[in-house]
Amino acid sequence: MTDTPTGQPTSSRPDPLQRSDFALFRPLPTRWMDVDIYGHVNNVVYLSFFDSAVNGWYVDKGLIDPQAGREIFLVVETGCHYFRELRFPETVEAGIRATRVGRSSVSYEIALFGTGDTEARAQGRFVHVLVDRSTRRPVPIVGERRDALQGILVHRQG
Repeated sequence: MTDTPTGQPTSSRPDPLQRSDFALFRPLPTRWMDVDIYGHVNNVVYLSFFDSAVNGWYVDKGLIDPQAGREIFLVVETGCHYFRELRFPETVEAGIRATRVGRSSVSYEIALFGTGDTEARAQGRFVHVLVDRSTRRPVPIVGERRDALQGILVHRQG
């Protein structure tokens, strides 16, 4: 965010991502309890969708065991830009891609689409750190986990 000559902050709102920007999708149903008094999915639920999409992918691929695994991923950063409302009952399709795979952390871009939408209704960032379950200290991302993340890593020009 930068300031205008009058000292007022300006927004750096991105353009919505497109469905074609993603190869990996996870379906997420909206629930009655997700809807707020304004009749749309409440803003905090979008962050839950990000978390559920990424962790559901990990579990389906056998890359984490949330109950008994020695290593777990913890969220250290998240954020969201909202473009159009989601409502109940809709199935949200979460597009997932990695933008950076570090030694022990991974950064994702996640976009939420309504069924058939080509343009994201919301999108955001989500950063995980892999840690030892007991010590909560970072551990390296290796083997099948790293390979899976490399498979959804996007390379940007610029």
